[in-house]
Amino acid sequence: MEDLIERDLRALCKFDDIKDGTSAGFPPAPGGFNGLMAVRQGDDVYVYVNSCPHVGTPLDWTPGRFLSANGKRIICATHGAEFQIENGMCTLGPCQGEALEKVAIQIQDGTIYVPQDAGL
Repeated sequence: MEDLIERDLRALCKFDDIKDGTSAGFPPAPGGFNGLMAVRQGDDVYVYVNSCPHVGTPLDWTPGRFLSANGKRIICATHGAEFQIENGMCTLGPCQGEALEKVAIQIQDGTIYVPQDAGL
């Protein structure tokens, strides 16, 4: 497993670095353009490319802040589009019916790993 992690995956952060009910932003991979964002809900973490499907702008209001005031939706800072946390589907706004690009994750020894090319 260690060789697979080193070759195909990169560490995003420790699971406990994202507090339950909050979000976090991450810079692009080396040579990449889009960063990533993550939302934690209990024991689940959802990771998406930090890019609105409407025009490609970053989603965060301020660095690392992606959620509505009640923490139940991801909000695009540019147009106010709302996305479901569990699947990234837009339920309100100019990209309604489209979805954020979901990133597959693996959690190993308390660390969240994503594919090396996530966000490229």
